[in-house]
Amino acid sequence: MHNPIQAASQELRELILAAVGRAVAESELPAEAIPDFTVEIPGDTSHGDFATNIAMVSARAFKMAPRKIAEAVTGRMVLDGSSFDRFEIAGPGFINFFLKPQWFASVVQTVNEEGDAYGRTNYGQGKRVLVEFVSANPTGPMHIGNARGGAIGDGLASVLSWAGYEAKREFYVNDAGNQIGKFGISLEARYLQIYDSSVEIPEDAYQGADIIEHAKNFAGIHGDRYVNASSEERRKALVEYALPLNIQGLKDDLLKYRIEYDNWFLESTLHNNGQVDAVIRLLKEKGATYEHEGALWFKATDYGADQDFVLVRQNGIPTYVVPDIAYHYDKLVTRKFDVAINVLGADHHGYVPRLKAALTALGIDAGRLQVVLMQMVRLVRDGEVIKASKRSGKAITLVTLLDEVPIDAARFYFNLREANSHFDFDLDLAVEQSSQNPVYYVQYAHARICSILKSLAADGIGARTPSLEELALLRAPEEIELIRHLANLPSEIVEAAKNYDPARMTRYSMELATKFHKFYNACRVKCEEEPLMQARLALCTGVKTALHNVLTMLKITAPEAM
Repeated sequence: MHNPIQAASQELRELILAAVGRAVAESELPAEAIPDFTVEIPGDTSHGDFATNIAMVSARAFKMAPRKIAEAVTGRMVLDGSSFDRFEIAGPGFINFFLKPQWFASVVQTVNEEGDAYGRTNYGQGKRVLVEFVSANPTGPMHIGNARGGAIGDGLASVLSWAGYEAKREFYVNDAGNQIGKFGISLEARYLQIYDSSVEIPEDAYQGADIIEHAKNFAGIHGDRYVNASSEERRKALVEYALPLNIQGLKDDLLKYRIEYDNWFLESTLHNNGQVDAVIRLLKEKGATYEHEGALWFKATDYGADQDFVLVRQNGIPTYVVPDIAYHYDKLVTRKFDVAINVLGADHHGYVPRLKAALTALGIDAGRLQVVLMQMVRLVRDGEVIKASKRSGKAITLVTLLDEVPIDAARFYFNLREANSHFDFDLDLAVEQSSQNPVYYVQYAHARICSILKSLAADGIGARTPSLEELALLRAPEEIELIRHLANLPSEIVEAAKNYDPARMTRYSMELATKFHKFYNACRVKCEEEPLMQARLALCTGVKTALHNVLTMLKITAPEAM
């Protein structure tokens, strides 16, 4: 798929290098290696569509003033047959370049030709990426942090896919370890209470109403059959009953949130198939462990971590980090993903170097594990931080949030800021139907264009495919600004993929909506010159396409009417 900005940038780079080559051949510039130089879009595009710093960075190598270098380069610049119209030297030696109207025309043509595929690139070259996100504890409902992690992780996987990666989504189910033991103890106490009210709940047990409900339903099926069973048998039966229901509940809740995973990976499989033991054995074989006070330690400081840590306790039971190491070994070695991306809460920042150190010790490039650390979100209503649902009075979970806020708003809002930024989610604004509400603002722009096209069709004015010459009539400043932003979409997707930042896409769509409204207010679409009208109709259609593609990428609806 075509990336207009990248193509123009590459074309300009070649034109610059050719001009330098001519200047060297004519002895205007010395035959020295050219340092790395940039070709970029300047902050103020009134100064040019692209700018290069080649004269500035070459001053030392060429032993010349930047301005003189710029004059030598531009004096031998050949723009014939290129996308560029003219150039000028600015300040001490920057060279600014201006695109031809035909280039802007070709962007509108490209957007409308590629349609639903516009924005896709092959930047990722099909590399296999596994995005693991949410991975909430299956012993209870999902909290508000999981709602943000879900939107970020799912949005990131979509962005990576659009950027040309083979991106898969995975949920890691912690169905083994301490929290499952605690889950069993909690269920057992509630089950026994049904038959003996004097049974006390352990202080550290899970206190949620869901535990009571599971125990009642279990008793409804099995009666008092497990009252006199051994504690081990009773807990096992309770967990085997309740855990699959909780996991299915997570699946249902996430599906409601429009998140569908390619794989639900159970931690228990790592224990059952011997991968946990295998990773301990591998670390021993690599000489990366030592014994101290009866426990097996990992020499983490030898591999970049700040302190060593225990792998296997004195009682022979591995610590929680061992299954995690085995899990990442499974991702990167067994299943051969090129990159594993984890979306984690910011409280995991100390855990990441440990995991990377273990991967390094196992001979795996730790750079293949990328972690997106996510800050907590605060819910705000009437300007005050709130913790309880208006409807139920209980702590707000993913499900209760979606009872109060439209799914479109939740997914858009949680992708409004970079993951590592603290974020206030304004519950009032999320349901407001006004331009102050970002998701409403973007959706309204899409619906407005649909309305414009329908209204003109009702007047007997149908859109046709205008020629490049007709599209080149789009020369008003508002038209050029809008087309330039349209041209940016593929590059924005690539940048979002590079930086693991799907929030770039919500920002892009908001800017596109703003630039469209500005254009629409300044340029009359239904005008007397038929070629110009068709060109503006094509531009409207292109904006509609770009908005639709970004919203669809983030699994947000693109309404045709509002």
